[in-house]
Amino acid sequence: MAGVTSAAAAPAIPGGGSITLKQLTKIYGHETVVDRFDAVIAAGEFFSLLGPSGSGKTTTLMMIAGFAPIDAGELFVDGRDLSTLPPERRGFGMVFQNYAIFPHLDVFENVAFPLRARRMRGKEVRDRVAWALGLVQLGHLADRYARQLSGGQQQRVAIARAIVFHPGIVLMDEPLGALDKNLRYDMQVEIKEIQNRLGMTVIYVTHDQEEAMNLSDRVAIMNRGRVEQIGPPQVVYEHPANAFTAKFLGEANLLAGNVAGTDVARSTFRLAGGEVLAARRSGTVPTSGAGRLFVRPEKIALASPGTEAGGENQLSGQVRRVSFLGNV
Repeated sequence: MAGVTSAAAAPAIPGGGSITLKQLTKIYGHETVVDRFDAVIAAGEFFSLLGPSGSGKTTTLMMIAGFAPIDAGELFVDGRDLSTLPPERRGFGMVFQNYAIFPHLDVFENVAFPLRARRMRGKEVRDRVAWALGLVQLGHLADRYARQLSGGQQQRVAIARAIVFHPGIVLMDEPLGALDKNLRYDMQVEIKEIQNRLGMTVIYVTHDQEEAMNLSDRVAIMNRGRVEQIGPPQVVYEHPANAFTAKFLGEANLLAGNVAGTDVARSTFRLAGGEVLAARRSGTVPTSGAGRLFVRPEKIALASPGTEAGGENQLSGQVRRVSFLGNV
């Protein structure tokens, strides 16, 4: 076939499902790779698992999907315990990091695969595949094979296959990792638009901070199997719970010193050189003793000597190096 089109109205799509993770734990040998993960993910939410390699984010996703057994804890979807169900009975859509496009099938049959596995036939398959390919703008490539597609087109096929059977929940494991920067951003926009249009719940694994901040309603920062912080991207960025979150989600300057005093909203901080700065409290802040002050680069403004305005939070320094980065 040269392509598929559908004049039918878009099918009714069920809303996303709510997900509850209770003390979700995974142990390999003597190592705990996911340590008591707790989260409640609302129906229709875009929830990202963000962390460096080895943080446990993909293992968490595999437990949710059913590909890795849960060693301790429970998984509930819309109040139903799915902890021991096999993957095929959980009803989730899945987008893998390597796309997992079947090379011997054309685009149409790749997208139709989950429908045929559910014993759908004929017009229902054609209509659903046409709808899904139309959503990812690939209806004109229905007869092509994986080797004839670009990376971005293969990614769209994987997304169409994940949503064609109308799941309420879609899991995505670093789906944009193999794409170049510009195409990654374009695909982020498309994924978010599709999620908003269908109202599905998405759990998304990534190590890319900008990607997580751009896509997510909330993000879980993971480190060595544990959750450091969960919250909306702006809240986590502006109010990190600890130094790891401050450094991992964006750039941060960490200044050592001592807490000189605190009130409800702010702390007074004395640097090692004796300078005193006022800072907004973030995370668990001691009332005295050693601590670290973090400053985002975009919060720093430079002034020539003698031209700076009066006020608090001013430090003297020298410009050592200038790098041109264009429009970053």
